[in-house]
Amino acid sequence: MLVRLLYVSRAAEAHSSNAIDGILEVSRAHNLHNGITGVLCYGGGIFLQAIEGGRSAVNNLYNHIAADERHQDVVLLHYEEISERRFGGWTMGQVNLSKLNTSIVLKYSERPEFDPYSVSGKVSLALLEELMATASIIGRA
Repeated sequence: MLVRLLYVSRAAEAHSSNAIDGILEVSRAHNLHNGITGVLCYGGGIFLQAIEGGRSAVNNLYNHIAADERHQDVVLLHYEEISERRFGGWTMGQVNLSKLNTSIVLKYSERPEFDPYSVSGKVSLALLEELMATASIIGRA
C-alpha cells in the first residue's frame, strides 16, 4: 500500500548548501533502495518534505527523521493512503524555499515568505504540486 507523508521541521543548526547536497545524496541512495520518492524543500532554516512509498518504509523514514538531531520541531502536516505517486520521478527532488517566486508564495500564504508551520498540510502539498508543475523542483534522480 502506498502512502504520502508531509512534514515540516526546523534545522537544529544552519546548513550550508554543501551540507544540504550531502543530505540529498545520502537520501537519494537510501530512498531508491527502499522505493521512496519525494521532494525536500529547504530555506530559512526550515525543511518541508513530502515522502511517498510503501507504508512501512515511509513510516520508518519519518521516525528516523523525527529522531534525527539535525531536525527540531518536527510536525506531521499530512498523511494519506494514495493510489499513485505525485513525486514518482524523484528519489528526492529539491527546492530552495528562500528562492521561491513571490507570486507563487502569495498564492498560498498571507506573507511573501512561505511558512509551513502557519498553513495547513493541504496548502503545503498544493504549493509542492505547483512547484512541480512549474519545473521549480530540481534534482531528478
